Amino acid sequence: MYKTIKRVFDILIAIVALVICIPIFIPVMLILRFSGEGEVFYLQERVGYGNELFPIWKFATMLKNSPSLGTGDVTVKNDPRVLPIGKFLRKSKINELPQIINVLNGSMSIVGARPLMPQSFNQYSDQVKAVIYQTPPGITGIGSLIFRDEESIIDKSAMDPRFFYENYILPYKGNLEVWYQARKSLMLDMKIIFLTAWLIVFPKSDIVQKTFKGLPQRTF
Repeated sequence: MYKTIKRVFDILIAIVALVICIPIFIPVMLILRFSGEGEVFYLQERVGYGNELFPIWKFATMLKNSPSLGTGDVTVKNDPRVLPIGKFLRKSKINELPQIINVLNGSMSIVGARPLMPQSFNQYSDQVKAVIYQTPPGITGIGSLIFRDEESIIDKSAMDPRFFYENYILPYKGNLEVWYQARKSLMLDMKIIFLTAWLIVFPKSDIVQKTFKGLPQRTF
């Protein structure tokens, strides 16, 4: 019953969001088409529902071959691979909006674990792999809320960016998503959607920690 209601909920929100976002999509698409490398959308293979691979839709914000350059699938603050307009799109999260297409075709949900690239997913323990995508991955989720400033967190660490991501950030993300899967409900999803909108307006707020008291302990 939960999955059915969640799917209907996803479709309704995605349709409304698509209508609202059309005035944003058109100018962004035109700017991307005539700037940078001329690419508008970026489709990338990610791990999704049931640990199956699927193509995720995003606005193009980085150089075409960025996964083969620098820090690979880890993006750091002021990453030289990010295009000029891409910095704004990433900071505002507008680059994630095309994932509405993924929600409509059923490969993603509004709320869920962020879909990872296979190489990052394979860093998870077998326990996390078994549960993280029991529901479709989401545009937003508890991991997205906690790590909304992930690039800054990585930048502030004195460690190698990839080492820090794989040994500190990724394991904690896994713990957060296991926490979500153990408590998933429509009420929890609605709270996460509200908090996502709140943090867009008030990015420095600590409302997530105040709302969810029983989150896994963070050690960094």
